[in-house]
Amino acid sequence: MFAPHRTFAGTYQRVHVESVVGDASPHRLVKMLFDGAIDAVAQARGALARGDHATKGERCARAVRILEEGLRGGLDRRAGGELAANLDGLYGYIVQRLTHANLHHDDAALNECVELLTPLRDAWQNIDPLAARA
Repeated sequence: MFAPHRTFAGTYQRVHVESVVGDASPHRLVKMLFDGAIDAVAQARGALARGDHATKGERCARAVRILEEGLRGGLDRRAGGELAANLDGLYGYIVQRLTHANLHHDDAALNECVELLTPLRDAWQNIDPLAARA
């Protein structure tokens, strides 16, 4: 009569994400992308440590999608000038490192990705009060 609990949980999670994203400012959305990429890499590292190569691959692919479609795709290269070009290059490098890490089961490369993304996320978070005043 009722769907399995996982179905309810999945539906709740989708509705929750949709409502959070729908109500978020552009600044908050970018922070969510950074958080999602860092979380996906952390999950890939955990899967690698467990020897779960399928999950590691899925989590690496998720991080790549966030970087390519979300962060890189959102760059305005004309208006952003040199900064946008530098971020584009950095995101491309992180994608390469994620691909390498996935293919070669390289935890050090996954850690490097987190170390590159974390300061960007933190800096983005710190400009939020500045964005609110503007």
